[in-house]
Amino acid sequence: MSRTENRLFFPHEAIDQWIAGARADLRGDELTILASGRRFKVTEGIRVLREVSNTGDFLELVGRVKARADLDRIGAEVLESSMLVGEAAYDVEPGWIGTPVAGEDARDVASWTSP
Repeated sequence: MSRTENRLFFPHEAIDQWIAGARADLRGDELTILASGRRFKVTEGIRVLREVSNTGDFLELVGRVKARADLDRIGAEVLESSMLVGEAAYDVEPGWIGTPVAGEDARDVASWTSP
């Protein structure tokens, strides 16, 4: 399995709730799901939900999760749940892209990502 196949998206809202409920811990760039001990290296990410400006999704971003750094490189401006790329406007969901730490496997997601 390639590295990109094991990536997961964790919405900010979910992580905030998990941390507040003492079900997860986020330290630096590592997220730990406390009940299972599963660990992920995380980077800031954005899930692109829909294009809302009717200018077209020429970059084919809708339905994708992109690293915030990659979006910054193409000139995207993100403010909370909105994003502008040139003339195109999108509804987005901010969060974290997680890659299982060495030895972890992301195939059985349902059993351990919802603490």
